[in-house]
Amino acid sequence: MKKYIGLVYISPWLIGFLVLTLYPFGASLFYSFTDYSMIRPPEWVGLQNYIGIFTKDPDFFKSLKATAIYVAMAVPAKLIFALLVALVLNLPVRGIAWFRTIYYLPSILGGSIAVSVLWKFLFMRDGLVNHALAAASIPPVNWLGDPKLALFTIALLPVWEFGSSMIIFLAGLKQVPKELYEAAKVDGSSRVGMFFHITLPLLTPVILFNLVMQTIGAFQQFTAAFVITGGGPVKSTYLYGLMLYDNAFHYFKMGYASALSWILFLIILTVTYVLMKLSGRWTYYEDGGGRL
Repeated sequence: MKKYIGLVYISPWLIGFLVLTLYPFGASLFYSFTDYSMIRPPEWVGLQNYIGIFTKDPDFFKSLKATAIYVAMAVPAKLIFALLVALVLNLPVRGIAWFRTIYYLPSILGGSIAVSVLWKFLFMRDGLVNHALAAASIPPVNWLGDPKLALFTIALLPVWEFGSSMIIFLAGLKQVPKELYEAAKVDGSSRVGMFFHITLPLLTPVILFNLVMQTIGAFQQFTAAFVITGGGPVKSTYLYGLMLYDNAFHYFKMGYASALSWILFLIILTVTYVLMKLSGRWTYYEDGGGRL
């Protein structure tokens, strides 16, 4: 009887995993090979959904390109900004714990509909950003109506949601031995030199973790494009997540959307593998590990 006690304790997680994760995972794979609209029973069509995505859907490559550009802009900017804030919040200043809490708040609110709506109002033609530019005698910018600027504008939103990455960077900074900084000071090293030769190399495992996690999240971005631009103008912000949503809940092509989700899963899996594979060239571990 005792050997089943462990199963009883983990049963809530186990049931949740089977019902909310494993079953939807397998069901979506099955539906990706069917013509399913949620109104009528699924009809097996084999690889037709996948063939149609790559050969007949003009929005597929557009959304993939927009998503790739979005990831390339949002992820590095977010990580750089989060690291800079973490460096400031790591300073031995009185009351710094309160500042850490305040700076973490945007990540709690970030990604919500309310924050996206706020971002939209900030960058409207008569929004606060253009009012600030007008005060500096700079003509207003059509942030959300210009195809060349709209994607950049929504890519700024996740940069503002830097809290989770900042906390992880801050934890990594706390693990850097102070003796290394003291030895570098004795050798006459500057603060910039210590950052690039001590702090940054020892933070590379943390940078890798943040890079992988933020890249995965960016590929799945939906809220910003849906609320702020609706995919426009001229589908310049039509991210992959928005395309998937439209096919599933606007056109009721659930089988087609399932195929899109599996393609996205394979893309994320490939990108993650490449990042992990390349990490051995720049990631430093104390035990010398890190290569795949």
